[in-house]
This record gives sequence, structure tokens and C-alpha cells, in this order.
Amino acid sequence: MTSYVENETPQSFSFDEKALFDRVAQAVLDSENCPYEAAVSLLLTDDAGIREYNKNYRSIDAETDVLSFPNLEFETPGDFSDVEQREADCFDPDTGELVLGDIILNVSRAKEQAAEYGHSERREFAFLLAHSMYHLCGYDHMTPPEAELMEEKQESVLQALSITRG
Repeated sequence: MTSYVENETPQSFSFDEKALFDRVAQAVLDSENCPYEAAVSLLLTDDAGIREYNKNYRSIDAETDVLSFPNLEFETPGDFSDVEQREADCFDPDTGELVLGDIILNVSRAKEQAAEYGHSERREFAFLLAHSMYHLCGYDHMTPPEAELMEEKQESVLQALSITRG
């Protein structure tokens, strides 16, 4: 997996954001049996930055914790079996990698939520990344069964990586 990480805010975490992003993203792709080398971009921003992206791309004038911009449409979440036929233009012509999409994470909100939920910033960052990666793999949480499935998948990946709430 290839990841691209950019931080447009002076805020950062006490851990290596790219290394943790790579671990979480790869674990999600492995859990979904993604047969391709994939590329994902992560932009770290703040309240004002994410509000602007949310307003411009989703017509929602509010801050949030994370935004996911999938590059693929899935008939069935996590089903990569016909991606080459349906989404041929989603492969980077130079590298051959499947370009999954982009994630924009609000560093300010992640720090606040970690304190609010009583766990580490590392845990909150990893949770938000797992959540977004599942969105990039076609999952959503618009109905209670979808939300339950997504939550189970997120927790399973984080447990496997020993990234717990404690």
C-alpha cells in the first residue's frame, strides 16, 4: 500500500501519523481481502479546514472529525471482484495501484474526542482512520444494520492491531 500524508495545520500528534496510518489502512485492506496494491491519501487539517472541505464538497457548513472521499463505487461493500471491469480508470497508470480515495482528518477534533472518550489520541486517530478506510471500501452507516457491521469491522481491526480504548 502507498499512502500520502500531508499536514496543513501546525498541530500534530506524539506518534508517527504516517506509520500508524499505514498499519491501520493495510489492516483494513487485508481484512477485506483487497487483491490489489492500493494508494490512499490522508490530509490532516483543523476545524476551519475541515469545515471548508465539508462546505465545498458536501454542502454542510460545519466542522466534523473526518471526511472520506471514495474513488470507487461498490455494488457490495468490500467486494473487489469486478473492480477492474467496472472501475478501470481507478488504477494509477504509472504504478498500477488501485487509487481508493482520500481521507481528511481534523486533528483538533481527534484530540478533543480522545479526551472526551477517555482514551489516547493514538486510539482516536486509528479509529477515525479505520472508519474512513471502511468508507473507502464501500461501507456506510446510514441504517442500524450497516452501522453495526461497520462498528464490528472497525473494532475487529483495531483489536487485531492491539489498539484498544485503554
